[in-house]
Parts: sequence; structure tokens; C-alpha cells
Amino acid sequence: MSTRTLTLDDELYAYLQGTSLREPPTFRRCRLDTAELPMSNMQIAPEQGQFMHFLVKLMGAKNAIEIGSFTGYSGLWLASALPSDGCLIACDINKEWTSRARHYWEDAGVMDRIELRIAPALDTLNQLLDREAENHFDFVFIDADKEMYDDYYERALQLLRPGGLIAIDNVLWNGKVADRGATDPDTSALRNLNEKLHNDERIDLSMVPVGDGVTLCRKRG
Repeated sequence: MSTRTLTLDDELYAYLQGTSLREPPTFRRCRLDTAELPMSNMQIAPEQGQFMHFLVKLMGAKNAIEIGSFTGYSGLWLASALPSDGCLIACDINKEWTSRARHYWEDAGVMDRIELRIAPALDTLNQLLDREAENHFDFVFIDADKEMYDDYYERALQLLRPGGLIAIDNVLWNGKVADRGATDPDTSALRNLNEKLHNDERIDLSMVPVGDGVTLCRKRG
């Protein structure tokens, strides 16, 4: 028995994946292909993707936003959890990465549930707010430029319906957020947001040590 979260060594991590992960072939191919790219560390862990898929299905979510799509792996998990008439608005600025994403989305049969927006995510979120989409979305996943996380969070909270969920990635930042000697802009932005969320009475909160840390924020009604 343990009173704190276990540290996963390679053997235990392999066991976790072997007894829990149900990764479709297209998802696996996307993950392994992306692992060969220079910026592969931007991709989420498979167990995190499956965890978010589980949450989206559990909520019965229909409308979702993804801020940061990269090569499409997280989008596969999220879009496949939506009903056939659901919609995932996928925000990214990189046409090369999202061209790869489109390929996997089409191969997995979820392209008809994804609306890709190639533009700065803040512009897309502001446009949605301008179109009176407040309280419309069920789920928002934030995984993009860390210095903008607070701005994304504030817009996402407006767009989210009461009872909806925001999932914020990289909140543990490979342990750097706990190192007060780490003062680079990304680490400082994440540390400041973590502290803000801890005291934010607009949400219910849980920081989960999956992947590089995911904070779940449920919008209070």
C-alpha cells in the first residue's frame, strides 16, 4: 500500500500500458511516426490520450476545442470520443504538422468531426466569443505555447458550459515547476498558472500526475 502516487519505472510503465492501453492501429501509427520527428516531445503519452478519451465519453461531450494539435494524436483520441454529430475545433498554426494530422484523422474516420483552424489560437477563441459561443463547449484541451496558457484558460472558461471540463497539459513540466531556480518564461508561466488555478473559485480542480501532468478544471455553475 502507498499513501502517495507511485513512481513508474520502465517495467511498471510497460505493465500499465500492457494491461490498460487500447490504442487503435491508426493512433499507434501516428504516435510512432511522430516519435521520429525532431519535436516529438510535444506529443502526449498514449495513456493520457486514452484518459481524456474516457473523460470526454463519460461527460457525453459533443462540442470540444483543442488548442495545439501538432500531428494529430490527441485529436484522434478526442474526436473519436465524440458522437457522429460532434465537433472538435482544432487550433494550430503549423500547416506542415497539421497536414500530417489530417492524414491520420482521415484514416481513422474522424475527419468529419474535426474543424481545423490554422490561425493563432487566441484569434480563434476570440472569434468564437464574438459569435456568442459562450457556455457552448463541453471540453477544452490546452497544449500549446506555455506563455499563453493563462490567456487560453480565460477564454476557454468563458466558452465552456457550466459543468464542462478544461484539461491543461504539461502542468508538472518535467518537475521544473517545483524548482524555484528555474525561472525561464515557460516554467514561470506554468508555475504562475498552477498557483492561480489553486485559488480560482470559478472551478473545481484536480492536478493528475499522468504524462507530464494534467490539470482538470470543472467550471462551476
